Amino acid sequence: MIDTAVLHTVPLGRIRDLAALGKPRLSVLVLFTAAAGVWLGPQPPGLGRTLVFLVATAALVAAANTLNCWLECEIDRQMHRTRGRPLPAGRLTPRTALLFGGALGTVALTAISASTNPLTTGLGALALVTYVALYTPLKRHTPWAMVVGAVPGALPPLMGWTAATNRLAPAGWALFGILFLWQLPHFTAIALYLKDDFRRGGIRVLPLVHGDAVASRWLVAAQTGFVAFSLALVPAGLAGPLYGAAAACCGLVGLAIAAPGLRGATGEAWARRVFAYSLLHLPLLVTALVLDRR
Repeated sequence: MIDTAVLHTVPLGRIRDLAALGKPRLSVLVLFTAAAGVWLGPQPPGLGRTLVFLVATAALVAAANTLNCWLECEIDRQMHRTRGRPLPAGRLTPRTALLFGGALGTVALTAISASTNPLTTGLGALALVTYVALYTPLKRHTPWAMVVGAVPGALPPLMGWTAATNRLAPAGWALFGILFLWQLPHFTAIALYLKDDFRRGGIRVLPLVHGDAVASRWLVAAQTGFVAFSLALVPAGLAGPLYGAAAACCGLVGLAIAAPGLRGATGEAWARRVFAYSLLHLPLLVTALVLDRR
């Protein structure tokens, strides 16, 4: 029999803190797009392999976020929105985060390799290395680090496609492009309404380096590029009328919300509206693509 006294000694708070390092809410969106990539493949793998791949991809994202927290512990301690995280708050040690992140990344890549193919595993390794070794340190040096960070952020749906097909193809790259371009206005909006916190942390986001007006106009340009790309999938033959209608409607709403940024600095409330809508825009777009293709 199991000794319940032993169970009561399990440090549940420590387990919660380890899970928090992986930023689980972010993993939900990643899992959704990775699953869409698998589903859109002409011959998806079996249910068992798909589930292993999705869990492993979530673990890979968690590993990248954990190592990011390890590298940015001192930065997080300076920022109001992050000072309560396990490392800056002192609930976990940096060594624990490093060992946990490294072990989790190794297990995740091993599971991806076992359930998919070398191409998908390579893309996963590229995402992990790019996020941790390039994007994370670049944030302290250039506002354009967000473009670098958008690459690993956009790889999970492409990994889903290659998990199902074992090849790179226009449909897979379309998924990559949607997620890559979506991130640019999304993260610019965050930089605008949290710029004071980023200043405290020494993160060189666009509003701090070039001003709110430039950042706001860049956001509108990035949103326009995202909407244009999403609509281009229809004439390119990668999506049909159902998706086209959804992309047009969602895109028009997104452009209408972003448009005031053409006047320059428009304030925190506007940036928060852009951010909030982006969280709705992407799932609607990907869902429409899945329904249309099937």
